[in-house]
Amino acid sequence: MSLTLLAVIGIIVMVALLFLGMNIGIAMLLVGAVGYTIAAGDLGMTLGRLGMVPFTTASTYTYVVIPLFVLMGEFTLESGMSKGLYDACEKWLGRFRGGLNLATIVSCGVFGAICGSSSAAVATMGKLAIPETRRFGYDDSFSAATSAAGGTLSWLIPPSTGFIIYGITASVSVGRLFAAGIIPGVLLMIAYMAASFVVCLRNPSVAPRGETYRLGERLRALRGLLPIAALFAVVIGGMFGGVFSATEAAAVGAFLSILYTALRGKLTWRGFKRRLLSTLRSSIMVFQIMIGAMFFGYFLTITNLPQNLADFIGGLAVSRVVIMFFMLLLYIIIGMFMDTLSVVLLTIPIFYPIVVGLGYDPVWFGVVIVLVMVLGTITPPIGINLFIAAGLEKDIPLAGIMKNIWPYAIALLVVTVLAILVPQLSLWLPNLFYGAA
Repeated sequence: MSLTLLAVIGIIVMVALLFLGMNIGIAMLLVGAVGYTIAAGDLGMTLGRLGMVPFTTASTYTYVVIPLFVLMGEFTLESGMSKGLYDACEKWLGRFRGGLNLATIVSCGVFGAICGSSSAAVATMGKLAIPETRRFGYDDSFSAATSAAGGTLSWLIPPSTGFIIYGITASVSVGRLFAAGIIPGVLLMIAYMAASFVVCLRNPSVAPRGETYRLGERLRALRGLLPIAALFAVVIGGMFGGVFSATEAAAVGAFLSILYTALRGKLTWRGFKRRLLSTLRSSIMVFQIMIGAMFFGYFLTITNLPQNLADFIGGLAVSRVVIMFFMLLLYIIIGMFMDTLSVVLLTIPIFYPIVVGLGYDPVWFGVVIVLVMVLGTITPPIGINLFIAAGLEKDIPLAGIMKNIWPYAIALLVVTVLAILVPQLSLWLPNLFYGAA
């Protein structure tokens, strides 16, 4: 059996295990270990790597950024920053038709700047938004779909877990990736707001006007944005300004979020333990997938599949644009059946050499991949954000959310195409902060 055929069989087996319900990290580790043993013909080499990979992955300094940013997000929840954020957005935008949904989108975008987790943004902002939209007679399914879509902004607006994983896996500057995601992230937020406005214009019954507040009340509500703005300025501004590395910025952000929680009198021992355990669970999930993906990557490397695939594609008599189109189409299809983090870890070792060989900028590719992959979080059949949104209230049907998500999916596709056609939308800020690559 050729090594290339062995790699293809390994990929098919792994996909089959995923459809049977096996954990993605365990599936990649199992297939990678068995495949590596067959390819190397030496069980001792496999056992040696099994003893080494988990330790080296968990103890690598650059990976510390993941649990630190997760910890920062956890304590921003504990401190109540999210409530002040949503209240400010609601008071300024709620008076417009569909304004509460606009407030949800903006809140998710801003919350993404201190959280980096799509699931957390959907759950947190959805819990705040749904009771308010119900109070004013909004359509529940449309409001839940808005929360599901808004959560995707956390993958683009720094600190994004997706950019961290992509940067570490592909050896690309995390700081440059963070800067690259800002403009596309803001454009996506505006596109979502436009999509919501069009839906409300065509069907006013789904989102009536909310309450109108006096100017003084709206100005006072802006105080709810100050903690988040200050945290974002210190963490992200310090990183872009060269004061911190990405890891140091994450540590500073985690410390400041804990300090702010304490200063507000909300740092209880029970809450502290709850947030640490939540951080631990999230981090273990990420590291489990990373360890499995790393071992699966060893298996693919020893079979030379990535290099053979790169050589094959490089030899095709077609435009590099055509190759990129089919690659992105494949990402969209895969993203509908696997979670975003797993796909990034699984595919980058295969596709990254091809992208670089075709002459594409790796920072631009990272932004495009994230945009393409988050589409899978709001589209069936997996659509993790849809399931989270459906769990916000027991009486909100999943089918109704899926029906109402399509305007946002179209908006996401439009921004993705724009990011592909105009690379400077992603590259201008990184080149401004860090210089041309």
